[in-house]
Amino acid sequence: MDVANVRLTSGAAFIYREKQEHYIPIKFSVRGRDLGTTVLEARKRIADAVLLPGGYHMDWVGEFGNPRDAIGRLAIVVPLAIVLICLLLYINFGSLTDMLLAASVIPMALIGGIFALYFTGTPFSVSAAIGFVALFGISAMDGIIVLTYFNQALESGIDRGAAILRTCQVQFRPVMMTCVVAAVGLAPAAVSTGIGSQVQRPLALVVVGGILLAPVLILIVLPVLIDLFSRGETVEGELTVPLELAE
Repeated sequence: MDVANVRLTSGAAFIYREKQEHYIPIKFSVRGRDLGTTVLEARKRIADAVLLPGGYHMDWVGEFGNPRDAIGRLAIVVPLAIVLICLLLYINFGSLTDMLLAASVIPMALIGGIFALYFTGTPFSVSAAIGFVALFGISAMDGIIVLTYFNQALESGIDRGAAILRTCQVQFRPVMMTCVVAAVGLAPAAVSTGIGSQVQRPLALVVVGGILLAPVLILIVLPVLIDLFSRGETVEGELTVPLELAE
């Protein structure tokens, strides 16, 4: 007792040292919700309730940094994917107007994905962003199917109004088959609740929601846009109707 007072107190089990600083790690796991919104909520609550003394600071690291880095990469990948899709569409049609008409189906497909996330209460995440990228390709393919058939109908000598009507009638089945196959394939993942569902479920929800609504918009809105903006004209001369256009 002449040298020191000995007593038992609770404290950190380990104090680490890195970059000429001492630090104490505090770890926690997340279940039942996504990591991004959990960390944002935790940071806000701690900022409101905890006052750090001078010389102390808090860093949020670990798995939270991975989605943040991934979102940064997606900010480059998503615009690049759209540019590549538009470039391929231009190469396919050789027309800026047709390229824009075929690409106009992309936002039509995104609407269903947004609704799916909203009505299920699923927050936007990296997995959901990948689902939207997948919708780009599927919807662009449907746009190519519809617009190519319309152009072929005009080249066969059918007038614009009849060509648009015939395109909607004939291409209804291919567009629906394309969307239904993708929706059925991802439906189990969209309703899953087991281990790993936090990653696969947002992606599947976006694709299934977008694909279910896309055919309605593609077969109703796209023909209207084609009628308004397409510069294709009926080829004058002898009417030659190919087999696929024949009644």
